[in-house]
Amino acid sequence: MKLIDKYILKQFLGAFVFTVLIIVSVIVVIDLTEKTEKFVEAGLSAYQVLGYYMDFIPWIANFITPLTVFIATVFVTARLAGRTEIIAILSSGVSFPRLLFPYLLGSVIIAIVSFVLTGWIIPNSNKTKRSFEMEYLNGKYYYDKTNIHMQVAKNHYLYMRSYNNQSNVGYNFTLESVDSTKLIEKLSASRITWDEEKQKWKLSNWSLHTFDGAVEKITEGNTMDTTLVIHPSEFGNMDGSYEGMTIPELNAEIEKLTLRGASNVEFFQVEKYIRFTSPFAVLILTFMGVIVSSRKSRGGTGFQIALGFLLSFLYIFFFIMSKSIAEAGSMHPIISVWIPNMLFGGISLLMYKYVPR
Repeated sequence: MKLIDKYILKQFLGAFVFTVLIIVSVIVVIDLTEKTEKFVEAGLSAYQVLGYYMDFIPWIANFITPLTVFIATVFVTARLAGRTEIIAILSSGVSFPRLLFPYLLGSVIIAIVSFVLTGWIIPNSNKTKRSFEMEYLNGKYYYDKTNIHMQVAKNHYLYMRSYNNQSNVGYNFTLESVDSTKLIEKLSASRITWDEEKQKWKLSNWSLHTFDGAVEKITEGNTMDTTLVIHPSEFGNMDGSYEGMTIPELNAEIEKLTLRGASNVEFFQVEKYIRFTSPFAVLILTFMGVIVSSRKSRGGTGFQIALGFLLSFLYIFFFIMSKSIAEAGSMHPIISVWIPNMLFGGISLLMYKYVPR
């Protein structure tokens, strides 16, 4: 690595850290202003609030990483161009692709760190953040779905007319075991209650129908403790729960929800694919940032920085739009989450070919 590479890399990474600190500080102040009243109403101590923001800050910093990388790239490159340093570098025989090397090296470092944080580390802190928000910031969640159908295992199908997640009681419960098109076993109960101490379900007024060809055997009882593959947490508030899952946990949850035919599996798929596309977004936006701001402007660096912010907002717009489309099930998640990267990647290549540098 040449001296000029070290110089640009140091400028780039320093500007990135500075940009992250500035933007995160602004977001935290705004967030704290909005939530102060709820913190006071909940009677939280300064230590509890501080603990919440210790989990919140890494999450939001990593979330905005592609955009902060882009802004840092534009800022550093525009400043180098404004001081005619880029002209001097190119005049010395360094090609423009070679000039890109320290930027791409820095973006690769940031992308790898971001991927590891998003995939395995930040989800664990998000579990604590989400628990805090559910307990102190959000109101009580009431499970209001009726006629609940789900496949809980291969050839095993569960039904409940309704479920009360406050008392952990389900009504008109059935669990059917099917072999191809034949009903093998059917367990029914008028009520099913979760026993927290035993970590088991208690069936009330239950009956078990076992079928052997044309022969049906019926067993009945008043109460029975049993272990089922479902847990009361599955009837809680699942909004944003994917943020607290590592990539292996996301894979397991997607497999489970797909088996059950759940309607919200797209949310977990989108989260998984976003974690893989974000590192590529860092590379693409770094490449675009250098092209946008590498030409010296008579008016100074203000225009390039303003253009950088404009392109950042456009990226946010397309990211949010494509994510919403995927979560609505209108497009396959893996295609939808790649749209912003493909679009901006194509724009970057066109700019590289036609924009004077």
